[in-house]
Amino acid sequence: MTPDARARLEALGTVLRAHGLRARMTLDGLHVENPEAPGCCAAHPADVIGVRAREDDGGRPWFFTSWCHPIAEADQISDAVLALKSLLNGEPGVEL
Repeated sequence: MTPDARARLEALGTVLRAHGLRARMTLDGLHVENPEAPGCCAAHPADVIGVRAREDDGGRPWFFTSWCHPIAEADQISDAVLALKSLLNGEPGVEL
């Protein structure tokens, strides 16, 4: 993980924690968990978020889910927070 990617993930984690989600850095990226929602395969819904270039956006850095779905441009932390809260709340119809 590059220092830039790590800094972007740490900034995202700070905001996610302020919104009541659990967020911690791992070797694979930012592990995010919603402690308020029940999970199906685990105690709570969770994902590991990474940062990488999005080729169809001129190679600009984006946040991605562990399933390689783009969440938001890495400069748009508020958009990423909204998308992750929706995803980890298990809201129907939310696709990233």
